[in-house]
Amino acid sequence: MIGRMLSCGVALGLALGAPGAQAQDAPPPPVDLAGEAIVDLAQLVSGNGDRKVRALTNVNLTADLDLARLIGLDGTRAHFHVLDNRGGRPNDAAATLQGVDNIEVPYAGLRLFEAWVERDIGGGGASLRMGLYDVNSEFYANDAAGLLIAPPFGIGSELAATGPNGPSIFPSSALAARLYVPVGEAFVRLGVINARASTLGDRGGVDFSFRDGVLLIGEVGRSEGRLRGNLGVWRYSRNPENWYETAPDGSPLRKPSQGAYAVVEGDLLPEGGARQVTAFLRAGLSDPHTTPFHGGFQAGLLMAPALASRPDSQVSLGTHHAWTSNHFRDAMRAEGGNPGNETVVELTYSDQIVPWLALQPDVQWVHQPGGDRDVPDAVVGIVRLTWSF
Repeated sequence: MIGRMLSCGVALGLALGAPGAQAQDAPPPPVDLAGEAIVDLAQLVSGNGDRKVRALTNVNLTADLDLARLIGLDGTRAHFHVLDNRGGRPNDAAATLQGVDNIEVPYAGLRLFEAWVERDIGGGGASLRMGLYDVNSEFYANDAAGLLIAPPFGIGSELAATGPNGPSIFPSSALAARLYVPVGEAFVRLGVINARASTLGDRGGVDFSFRDGVLLIGEVGRSEGRLRGNLGVWRYSRNPENWYETAPDGSPLRKPSQGAYAVVEGDLLPEGGARQVTAFLRAGLSDPHTTPFHGGFQAGLLMAPALASRPDSQVSLGTHHAWTSNHFRDAMRAEGGNPGNETVVELTYSDQIVPWLALQPDVQWVHQPGGDRDVPDAVVGIVRLTWSF
């Protein structure tokens, strides 16, 4: 079934035709438009769920504006990102705590994901960014994990599960201010983000009330060189309701929502070679009262090119692990479950069929889906087509 749908997807991509080539030496335009369409075909190969093939789509349209050239605002840029998500939800079959596909959304729709203005401060590379902002575009992110499809390789689950309806990450953003300051070969990055993620396309639109407080996040690190990494801390200004404990009158207690994380990646082969292998390790901890997680980690390898004869090929092997909280385990025991942690191993390969169309088969093995020791392990297969235009 996946093979037949994949053949149809490739045929459709070829029929659309490749975009015209642009001059390589032309200066960048003051308005840079780009687009990307992703189609995923996902199926639970083994495990407790059904075997239906679920198709998901994700369309990204971006515009980057040089406001110095357009209206004379020196050192100022603007960025707009519209996304549209449709299709099935493969995690309905896999039943994991952390998800299996990073374009799966709870509610399909068209959204204004980002809309911010950034201005340079002084002459040392510092900048201030304000507007609708994706926290994971800069915080808790690393390049070497970017090929893997499981959501925790984007942002750790212990942070992704926080907030009234999730933090300001895919697919819903929030109003924010971000300050970036380089310090020698290092940097400091600080963010103040509306705790309630809600944007145009979500019910209620952009939230201007800030009634749920803000997410405060800070990060220090180094983004250049053979060894790169960062350390981050975060906290919500307003304590959310405890998921598991109540006061004597039955009302939910309010507990702090806070945590910390570390990300490190490094190149394993000498510079200048035909191939590079990059290893990464990420880990985070959080307060266990308001999410199912006490913490987790992700680790992996990225090799590019994967095949010497295919310069655009990449292969990545990764694992992610979630430590469930004692409160989550107590709640599961009360319902007759046998609580544990959840571990996933993912192997993925990507290659350009033609310069504008990439094919990426992916397989994930899930140990103890849902953090339940009695649930059989699951295997999920995904085929991703990415058309860039």
